[in-house]
Amino acid sequence: MQLTAQRLDRISPSQTIAMSAKARALKAAGRDVISLSAGEPDFDTPQNVKDAAIAAIQRGETKYTDVAGTMELRKAICSKFQRDHGISYTPEEIIVSTGGKQVIFNALMATIDPGDEAIIPAPCWVSYPDIVQLAEGKPVIVPCGQNQGFKITPEQLEAAITPRTKWFILNNPCNPTGAAYSREELKALTEVLLRHPQVWVFTDDIYEKLAYDGFKPATVVEVEPRLKERTITMNGCSKAYAMTGWRIGYAGAPVALIKAMDKLQSQSTSNTSSVSQAAAIEALNGPQESIQEMVKVYQRRRDLVVGMLNEAPGIRCATPEGAFYVYPSIHACLGKTSAGGRRIETDEDFVLALLEEEGVAAVHGAAFMFPGHFRISYATDDASLREACTRIQRFCRGLR
Repeated sequence: MQLTAQRLDRISPSQTIAMSAKARALKAAGRDVISLSAGEPDFDTPQNVKDAAIAAIQRGETKYTDVAGTMELRKAICSKFQRDHGISYTPEEIIVSTGGKQVIFNALMATIDPGDEAIIPAPCWVSYPDIVQLAEGKPVIVPCGQNQGFKITPEQLEAAITPRTKWFILNNPCNPTGAAYSREELKALTEVLLRHPQVWVFTDDIYEKLAYDGFKPATVVEVEPRLKERTITMNGCSKAYAMTGWRIGYAGAPVALIKAMDKLQSQSTSNTSSVSQAAAIEALNGPQESIQEMVKVYQRRRDLVVGMLNEAPGIRCATPEGAFYVYPSIHACLGKTSAGGRRIETDEDFVLALLEEEGVAAVHGAAFMFPGHFRISYATDDASLREACTRIQRFCRGLR
């Protein structure tokens, strides 16, 4: 008798987490490894946020809360959506979950029936297709190459929609590419969506505060309010406030969908940590200067990494508008052999050889449903990034 359920055969373990674990294991064995595989800020959580959490503990705010989150936090989230995007939500239209990933899981598990389709532009975050498949849906992957800025076009979206389409999932700015959609680009996509009333929109805006060169990402409902009744606007504290371990994701959506997600969450995790919720209130309502400081540093690191990677033979790296990743093409490196004797036929071969021979951990492009590339996170210190890029240049020069 098989122990595990057949539904688990439809998904894979997170490949970004797997690569980070491999890098940690090599480090523990004494290897000199620079890990650029994890999507996690290297900054500490702002002091005011930590202080708010400590104060909440001292006040005894350590009990269960409503499944959807405390009323105070949901009101803070409503204020955030209004302040940043002019979107009016009520607390009943808000849910707080244990990280953004649970928001996605709840929404898709609560709405997808077997055979329903979800359109996902690729490159895409590794978890979207797996969560769709776990819900017995069908991920419809739309390839969006570097020649189109790694962004889906209205024509591609129109062509991908069928009578079975239930969701269009958009990550803006995007993990793994850092590509971000302007208001005009989003508007063109929403015009397509207005013609297809059966399609719901899931917009993952977790990186929205991390944008560069004065770029300000918009969100779907801000650009087209008529889509509000079939859009879920997801965000969280992990990236903008360096709060990955606090596990706070949240979303605004129509009440019926929030109730469905609340019902599912009530039978899985219940509420997220009460202390983390108190910290999130301070993050959203308190001073925002720490974000600007992080953005300034990230932009400097982005420019350093893009410049050095484009000096490596066989690598072509675009300059991203947001997030803290680059997604360079390595097509010109494929079909060669590394200095250590490894044949480089795929992007996975490339990152494994890079890790083994130079001690640099990155994630291969196939993990993001778009091979021929690899992802580097520049959410680490300048010295490590400079050394890692020097090693990548040396690795590429050694290919024959």
